Amino acid sequence: MQQNPNKKLFWIFALSSAVYFTQGIEGLPSQGLFYYLKETLHFAPEKIMILGSLTTFAWLVKPLIGYVIDNSFSKRIWIFISLFLDIVFVIFLGLMQMPLIILVALLAFNSSCAAFRDVAVDGIMCVEGKKYQATGRIQSIQWASILVAGLFTGIGGAIIAEKWGYKTGFLSLIPVYLLVALPAYFYKEEQIEKKYSTLLSDLKKLFSDKKILLIGLFIFLYKYSPSFGTPLFFIQRDGFKWSKMWIGTLATVGTLFGVVGSLLYYKFSRKINLKKWLYLSVFAGALTTLSYLYYTPLTAVAYDLAYSFIGMFIFLMVMDFMARHSIKGLEATSFALLCSINNLSDVASNLSGAFLLPVIGLKWLIVLSALTSFLCLFLINKIE
Repeated sequence: MQQNPNKKLFWIFALSSAVYFTQGIEGLPSQGLFYYLKETLHFAPEKIMILGSLTTFAWLVKPLIGYVIDNSFSKRIWIFISLFLDIVFVIFLGLMQMPLIILVALLAFNSSCAAFRDVAVDGIMCVEGKKYQATGRIQSIQWASILVAGLFTGIGGAIIAEKWGYKTGFLSLIPVYLLVALPAYFYKEEQIEKKYSTLLSDLKKLFSDKKILLIGLFIFLYKYSPSFGTPLFFIQRDGFKWSKMWIGTLATVGTLFGVVGSLLYYKFSRKINLKKWLYLSVFAGALTTLSYLYYTPLTAVAYDLAYSFIGMFIFLMVMDFMARHSIKGLEATSFALLCSINNLSDVASNLSGAFLLPVIGLKWLIVLSALTSFLCLFLINKIE
């Protein structure tokens, strides 16, 4: 019996929001882990940035994950598998003291499970979203959920970091993983007869699609700029003398502004003039980056709040565009390819920032980051 469309849409939204909420709440151990690396192991900012990049490898090969998900089991089953493995890995991370290399390896495995979960639910979003003309709305709910989770990770992560440390943060994720299985159980995925295809044939289909390649190049250039976020975090701690609790509180308030941005996109997602907003966002991005040349305790608060709102609206616009152009039958793989390019850009930004910071200093790193914002301008008119 075919599921009622309204009921099915409800469980699509519920599953999408639950999975993304989980991604957000997985940041609970991050503050404690950062302070462990900075204040216990005394690592420099660039070393922390490099270690952070090493744990995100699975997010760079999301097309391979998409191929596995598109060609075996179902997207729903893969969500269950990833949740089970997540529980196993966080138990190890939360109960054992281990050498740094094993810690990083376990973080990478945990990140890989999250990547499988993410690709699976994004595949559902592309298939069902295009069917019900709701890709933008589903993604708005997804990212509102991840931001709401950020409300808990901001203050909750600060409390955990202050009182217990990162291990407690990992153990506190176990009930979340168990709860997210509930909407996965009730969502009924439409059974489609799978026609097995080789990885080579799927990749050939993807990389011969000029539109996908053009969008991928645009996304990389749009998102790329040498990162300087971690050095700013050091300024907050060592220069401004901000407490862990205040940093967590500011992150929480900034998250609220991001939620507002995502809800506005939910309302206006079908009315966006894409090219106009892309042009505006490029110039806005350059100006906001340059504003960090004047970084004081007061401006730090203002930047965090204002840019959280603006950034989320623009981010969802780009993600919606990617979802609408996913390839039929290869939704998980094609959307994952675009997301991998997006993640590759983030890693390139982080690594180039880590390399350039000790060479040119923070001031010129900010200037260079602003200039790279314009690299994508020549592609905007080519995008349909």
